[in-house]
Order: sequence, then structure tokens, then C-alpha cells
Amino acid sequence: MEKPKVAAKEPTLIDLEEGKNYAWCSCGKSVNQPWCSGAHKGTNFTPHIFRAEKAVTEAICQCKHTKTPPFCDGSHMEFL
Repeated sequence: MEKPKVAAKEPTLIDLEEGKNYAWCSCGKSVNQPWCSGAHKGTNFTPHIFRAEKAVTEAICQCKHTKTPPFCDGSHMEFL
């Protein structure tokens, strides 16, 4: 099974807008991290689409190994 590329070894803090849809990159190849740029084409990866329920600052995963996509769960610690 293909593993995602580690885009960064730490999360990024993002101010999410209430009601806005986001497409989180799950492959790690996007040039627009942490968001999808379509770089997953030709792989088994697809973006994780989600809607922000409220305006909030969240830690968004960039190592791409989180068990709670798109949010950081500390999985990046294994890459430090």
C-alpha cells in the first residue's frame, strides 16, 4: 500500500471559516499544503473534504499520518 509523503514534521495552525468547505491534501504532494492541489492524480489518494462547523483555529496535519484527518493527532512525533 502506498504511503503518503510527509509534507512537514509539524502541524500548521489554520483559522477555519465557519461554513467553508476545505480539501485537505492526504498524499503529501500538494504544492499548496495543507490543502489539495490535485497532485494526487495517478495515486490511490483522494483529498479529505470537510466543512468547518464554526470559526476556529485548528492544528492541521502536515505529516499526513493522522488518524483524525485533517486534524493533528500527534502522529508527526514518529518522524522527529
